[in-house]
Amino acid sequence: MNLRKFLLIYFMFLAAFAVNAQSRMSTGQNPTGQTGGRMPGGDIAKDSDKSSDKKTYKPGSAWKLSYPLGTHEESTIDTLLYNYQRQFVPAMNSDAWATTGSFAAEGINMLYFQRPRQSAFMFEDALQYWLPTFDKEKFYNVYIPMTLLSYNFGGNRDNHTDRLKGVFAGNVNRKIGIGANIDYLYTKGAYNSNAAKNLIYGFQGYYTGDHYEMQAFLNHYNSQNQENGGITDDLYIEDPAVLQGGVDKIEPKSIPTRLNGAQNRLVGAEFYMSHAYKIGFWRDDTQEGDTIERRTLVPVTKFIYAFDYKYNHHTFKNTRADEAKEFWANTYFDPNSTLDNTHYWSFSNTVGISMIEGFQKWAKFGLSAYATYEFDRFKQSYLMPEKSDDTNTPDTPVTPGNPGDDNTGSEDVTPPDGLTPLPEGFLFDHEKKRNRLWIGGRLEKMKGSILRYAANAKFGLMGDAAGDLEVDGYVETRFRLGKDTVRISADGFFRNQTPSYLLRHYISNHFIWNNDFGKTRSFRVGGHLHIPWTHTDIRAAVENVQNYVYFNSSSIPEQYGGSVQIFSASIEQKLRFGIWNWNNTVTYQASSNQDVIPLPALSVYSNMFLHFRAFRVLEMQIGIDCDYYTKYRGYNYQPATMSFTVQGDNPIWVGNFAVANAYVTAKIQKTRFFVLWSHVNQGLLGRNYFSLPHYPIDPRQLRFGVSIDFAN
Repeated sequence: MNLRKFLLIYFMFLAAFAVNAQSRMSTGQNPTGQTGGRMPGGDIAKDSDKSSDKKTYKPGSAWKLSYPLGTHEESTIDTLLYNYQRQFVPAMNSDAWATTGSFAAEGINMLYFQRPRQSAFMFEDALQYWLPTFDKEKFYNVYIPMTLLSYNFGGNRDNHTDRLKGVFAGNVNRKIGIGANIDYLYTKGAYNSNAAKNLIYGFQGYYTGDHYEMQAFLNHYNSQNQENGGITDDLYIEDPAVLQGGVDKIEPKSIPTRLNGAQNRLVGAEFYMSHAYKIGFWRDDTQEGDTIERRTLVPVTKFIYAFDYKYNHHTFKNTRADEAKEFWANTYFDPNSTLDNTHYWSFSNTVGISMIEGFQKWAKFGLSAYATYEFDRFKQSYLMPEKSDDTNTPDTPVTPGNPGDDNTGSEDVTPPDGLTPLPEGFLFDHEKKRNRLWIGGRLEKMKGSILRYAANAKFGLMGDAAGDLEVDGYVETRFRLGKDTVRISADGFFRNQTPSYLLRHYISNHFIWNNDFGKTRSFRVGGHLHIPWTHTDIRAAVENVQNYVYFNSSSIPEQYGGSVQIFSASIEQKLRFGIWNWNNTVTYQASSNQDVIPLPALSVYSNMFLHFRAFRVLEMQIGIDCDYYTKYRGYNYQPATMSFTVQGDNPIWVGNFAVANAYVTAKIQKTRFFVLWSHVNQGLLGRNYFSLPHYPIDPRQLRFGVSIDFAN
């Protein structure tokens, strides 16, 4: 451990103990940990001592937003000890995670029903788990200002990884709250040309008045990933003695990789703001003995306006022409280097009206209607050999073999020797502007303990979204069984959607496509059973998808004309006997067409640990966990488009290898820390530890982390 890391952790611990000591010594604190005064937005409950005027208050709360109206969805503040250490391994994203290797590298969830929706900017999909997205944004309502700071690090000089995260939230007064967050991640990677760097920051704020409400957030990210294309020969991992004249050991950094001058960069930002004005009637809440009249507004109708702006920029760069000739089948514009640029802008405006649930006894549900207008723009450019920047962006379509005219902005695209001829009849607009319009609605009943439900519908009216339809629904019921409440829920959706623009039209140095895809139709239905007293969760779902768009073995988007069925069932079971705990999740999947949607049939996550208290104040967990999934036809990864592609003939099968991590976690008051030995079983159960063809899992590594919740 170097001096910089030691001092950082030392001062974080010092500050944490100072905060904890201050909190114990502070006056006016009640047994619930809350001081006097009204918590913004919090509910007041009478103290157990009926003769006292003291009040107790609910702790801080958090929520996320649903698109596009910005309605609230309950969330949590991350202060739990369980699986705290798991946030520092790539498998944190899924029990069956396929990745190019390092922490913060590109990856795909092999549990089909846990995959996020495809984004409009296809390059984000491979890094979606590391990037800020709309559904991850959190707002906090806290009585005491909160600063949650964490620092994780591991590895040595050649392969070290660092991650610094910070979240701040506080209330200016009862109606106004603000927040900010930062997430900086840097890793050198275990293998050559596998480094990654990501900086994320954001700001949030809200106002909750009687009539007027506002909430807004701004986030920004800058992500850079080196691309090595995988190792040159899998035997360097499986049996290095064959390649090294009998020498069985090899340093990961000495293993040659297929690319050493390639890099992807993603830059993105999003600004969202919603406004709501409520009308209703005032209700007298004055209680007996009060000297001041108290009135509460009961909202009946809410008028909503929401604005959403997004910006994304992708750059793929490669400076090694010799490696490019071996790695890519086609080179269209520059045989010496590659510099591809793709830009995306989106502006959307939404107006809506809602009838609010529960304003009268007969108002058993809420009802909303809205309209969304979106304008977006795509711009694609590439570097020609004679150019010094990415100015080769003709304003009109170009046709191969036709000399350019400076007055039209087109270029001579007749390829010189060594370049791939452009596709026959090639026509392409480097810039595309779209206007799209949707109408939608929502029906919901989210109050009550017996039955809750919600249904959403969205229909496209204009642009290439015309005819698109999305319908989804959710229903939940609860009933008593013994001393606990059992929860049963069902959900599903139907989607008839136009594939994203970049899957239909794209141009770069190594890939060109111009596809006329039909709409993709998918129907899914699933259910969830939660039994608290046995600590059991059971889930099952089935989906039928038609006209599915995927990347084929040539790394080109292709639409499968038939139907693919996917079935999944999982059970999560927690066992406990004294301090001994054993938590397991088992998932079974079946795809009717493994050539189009390859999936591992079985995946398992198992975590066995001891949970106890040491020295009366230190809560500890000592254990080992592991991820395992069965062998399947793994995806290939294409760095130039950041896409996962199916394999063709003679596929390479991956999986059938368990990755184990040993750990110790501890918590004292508001401070958490862990020691993690990742991939502790490296070489003990075989050497086929690949989650993707040619991309080995990171080798064994010692990692550390600390998290402190500062009470300001």
